[in-house]
Amino acid sequence: MYLDALLERHADLDAGEVAAYIPELAGVDPSLFGICLATVDGGVYEAGDSRIPFTIQSMSKPLTYGIALERLGEDLVRSRVGVEPSGDAFNEISLTPVTGAPVNPMINAGAIACAGLIARGEEQPSDLVLDTYSCYAGRKLEIDHAVYESETETGHRNRAIAHLLRNFDVIVESPEVALDLYFRQCSISVNCLDLATIAATLANGGVNPRTGERAVREDVVRGVLSVMTTCGMYDSAGEWLVTVGLPAKSGVSGGMLAVLPGRLGIGVFSPPLDPRGNSVRGIAVCRDLSRDLALHLVRSGEQIAPFVRASHTLAEIGSKRVRSDRQREAIRGASGRTAVFELQGELGFAAVEAVTRRIAECNEIVELLVIDLRRVAHADTGGAGSHAPTLEASCCSTHSRARSKRRAESSRSQAAKSPSSRARTRSRS
Repeated sequence: MYLDALLERHADLDAGEVAAYIPELAGVDPSLFGICLATVDGGVYEAGDSRIPFTIQSMSKPLTYGIALERLGEDLVRSRVGVEPSGDAFNEISLTPVTGAPVNPMINAGAIACAGLIARGEEQPSDLVLDTYSCYAGRKLEIDHAVYESETETGHRNRAIAHLLRNFDVIVESPEVALDLYFRQCSISVNCLDLATIAATLANGGVNPRTGERAVREDVVRGVLSVMTTCGMYDSAGEWLVTVGLPAKSGVSGGMLAVLPGRLGIGVFSPPLDPRGNSVRGIAVCRDLSRDLALHLVRSGEQIAPFVRASHTLAEIGSKRVRSDRQREAIRGASGRTAVFELQGELGFAAVEAVTRRIAECNEIVELLVIDLRRVAHADTGGAGSHAPTLEASCCSTHSRARSKRRAESSRSQAAKSPSSRARTRSRS
């Protein structure tokens, strides 16, 4: 199996060190190594230590950011947390001058700010976070209390960041409340399968592909994946985007999740970290997956199947549905002026543009238009909503051409039948 070979390929990669600044993570076995892929139609592929538990750590940040966006709205959240890449380490104090707002929600300062926003509006914010994460993973998750206590006792830098945020009124209540929620979210126990399922849920527009439950609104997913793409890998985000090209998030426990929107989610676990806090084997695995399976979001020159599968008039291919005599007669009368377009794939701007262009280039006069959507897998707002008037305008244009043609034919017919016309014909002859 491919994943087994991939695991074996990188098993001897011994670079990196486990995170020692959190005492509970310092003693983890550095040889642990697991890979899992989960597809948006519910498929799961695993290799190695994919069911070994570890804490989610910073991989929690996109999920909490999504909760904040969904609960409080983008305007409020963006007023407290930016979306710009920092180019700094995950625990750097990267704040916007004057306002003091964290530059993005993927660094510790931004994640603590998001936790503070959620904690302010919820009676039991930790229950909300735990329930939401569980919905993403498709099973009930729990907090690793030993790690939670370890982070609480040693998280002095995070505590300093929280008080600095309070100074700028980014956090408007007790910093300890925001910190407690942040430490709890980072201490939730997951495994490699959970990471892949969480990533697949994001890839699936917020719906868990294994349970069918919605974890987050679809419109929120775009914002979450966007900041994962530009900020998820901290000060190696640029290198990651060039070599792997997927929205991703890493954690100091050695976990890593990556998302191919509309297709699949990836989860990797290997504790040794590089100097930037990312799993050494995790990066190597994702790099190979992206290359071997052509997962990079930017695929220059790649041609997809044509959106218009076939087109014809009803005169060329008739309807096979059983109809009344009256209906059949009506169809026969309009068969030469009725165009049928069979679409396939995803209905978006490009598909609508292809149909309207084919209508405009059509030599026949089209008065009626039939769109066959049976092979369309998905319709986005660009295809289903905002560009519907384009099709209507094209149809109106063909109607206008048809009316003009009929008027011209009628005029010629009437002229041929008039006495003066016959007289002129005899005179010329």
